[in-house]
Order: sequence, then C-alpha cells, then structure tokens
Amino acid sequence: MTPFRVHQLGILALVVFTLTAPWVLPLFVDRFWVDIYSEMLIWSLLAASVNLLFGYVGLLSFGQALFFGMGMYGVAIGIAKLNLGFWPAFGFGVFLSTSMAAITGVFAVRLTWHYFAIITVVFSLIFYFMALSWKPLTGGDDGLPFSMPPIISLGEDLQLSLTNATIQYYFIIFMVGLCYMLMAILIKSPLGRAFRAVKENDKRASLIGLNVYLIRLTAFICAGFIAGLSGALFAFFGRYASASYMFYHVSGEAVVWAIIGGVGTLLGPIVGTSLLIILREELSHVWEHYLLLVGVIVIVVVIFAPKGLGGLWNRIVNHVCNRLNGNSNDKASKP
Repeated sequence: MTPFRVHQLGILALVVFTLTAPWVLPLFVDRFWVDIYSEMLIWSLLAASVNLLFGYVGLLSFGQALFFGMGMYGVAIGIAKLNLGFWPAFGFGVFLSTSMAAITGVFAVRLTWHYFAIITVVFSLIFYFMALSWKPLTGGDDGLPFSMPPIISLGEDLQLSLTNATIQYYFIIFMVGLCYMLMAILIKSPLGRAFRAVKENDKRASLIGLNVYLIRLTAFICAGFIAGLSGALFAFFGRYASASYMFYHVSGEAVVWAIIGGVGTLLGPIVGTSLLIILREELSHVWEHYLLLVGVIVIVVVIFAPKGLGGLWNRIVNHVCNRLNGNSNDKASKP
C-alpha cells in the first residue's frame, strides 16, 4: 500500500466520522460533544488561515483574530442593526473580513519575519479597541446578540433554521468542508506553487518573474477570507458577536493549533485544534490550572514532533509503507 492510499483512507475515515457524528458520538460520550465537534471544525478554519500564511507563504500572522471578529460582527450587525436575512448577513460578514484583509494586507505584506507579526498584532489591537469603544454599534464589552433568521423560508409551513441542532451541524460541516476543498484546489494550483516558491526563497522567486508582493497580498486576502468565514460561522453558532474574539490571544491560540497540527499540511489545523480543545474540555474538569498541563503537552509535541502531528503522521506512514513495500520486494526477488 502506498502512502497516498493511506492518506486517502484516513481522509475517508474522517469524512465518514464527521457525517455520522450526531449518531455515533452519543453512543460513547455525552451529546454535547457533537456541539464541541462543530466548534472544533469552526476554529480549525481560523487555524487553517494561519496555516495558509505560515505553512505555504512563510508569513507568521498574529492578527487573524481581526478578520475572525470582522466576520462575527458583519453577521451580527447585518442581522441586529440592518435587518438583513441569513444569507445577506453571512455574505456581509465574509465581505467585511475579506475587505479588511485587503486593506491591512496592502501595508502588512511589505514586511516579513517579526516585523510582519508585529504589524498584524497592531492592526488587531486597533480594531479591538475600536470595537470596545463603539458601543452603540458593537455592544462594547457586552457584545452584540441577535435572533437567528431562517436559512430558507417558504411560507410559515417550511422554514429551515440553524435553531435546529441537526441543520446547524450539517450546515457547519458543509461550509467547513467546502472551504477545505477550495484550499486543496488552491494549494495544488499554479498560485499554490507560487506561494511555496516565495516561502522557499523570495529573491529567487522574483528573479524568475514572480511578483512577490502581489503573491503575498493574495495569500493574505485568502487567509482573511477563511478567517472571516470562520468568524461568521461562529457568530451563527453562538448567536452573538464579541470584541473579545478580536484580541490577539485568539490569534495566538490559532497559531498554536496550526503548529501542533502541522503547518504546511492541509488537515493539520483540524488535528491540532481538535486535540487542544479536547484537552481543554477534559482537563478543565480535573484541575483549575489545566492550562499548565496543556502547555507542557504543547512543548513535548514541539520538541519531539517539530513538524507537528501532521508531519509525524506523514513520517510514520512513509516509514511503514516503505518497510512493507521493501519486504514485499525482497520476497518477490527470492527464487
């Protein structure tokens, strides 16, 4: 069996588990884990936006919470203040975050390394304090709750809404799955190869005719779109928006999730996000200082699996497949 085949089977197992989770999980654990799993998938998109920039372009952003928060506030303001329906509010949230990524990216991607990380934090803090102070629009410290409009309304007899837990779950996995499919297409496209070329050596990339600034800006906007979509989904999930989700510590968590899962791997963010959220939920019931244990686990993973759990998985699969294929070849060569 080839490593590619093993990865295909792993993805298939993940898809089957995700589709059947509302029925499978309650057989083994409490039903609230279905909601936790939905939350994991949403947060994994925020980690995926970090992964797109850091893993494929080499830009470490600590400001993705800005676009996450813009997605949240776009939905909340659209429904609570502008009386928009479900889809217009959803589109408004994603548009707001993508536009903000385009505006801030024009300035941010001119810098690299720690300078880039610092300016993304600065942008995040600016709009965080603006959201706190603009209370009539954003709700300030209290946040901005809203009532859930129906997804589809065909008279009073037929209305589909996220107030139904099953509809909410499958809507979330549909949007998250669609986003990961688009990322897979992007990574394998010529633009994705340009991303990796810029990450490996931006000077050589410019010498062969690539516009390094434009490529970085495109990646930054794409990452802002992904983070904004994640924020919009989380707003629907929690029925509110809050400025606290725009603070840079949220970006820091997303960076940790991406690194633990494995930057430069498509599904690494799902692995890292799921692992750390599960640890948070389980350890928080045992010890109030559970974050110390989570920190120790993160340090151990970083030391012994520097490419993350996704990289460790790839290494194990390649090693096992090579051993199996080597043994098969040896047996076939014997008379």
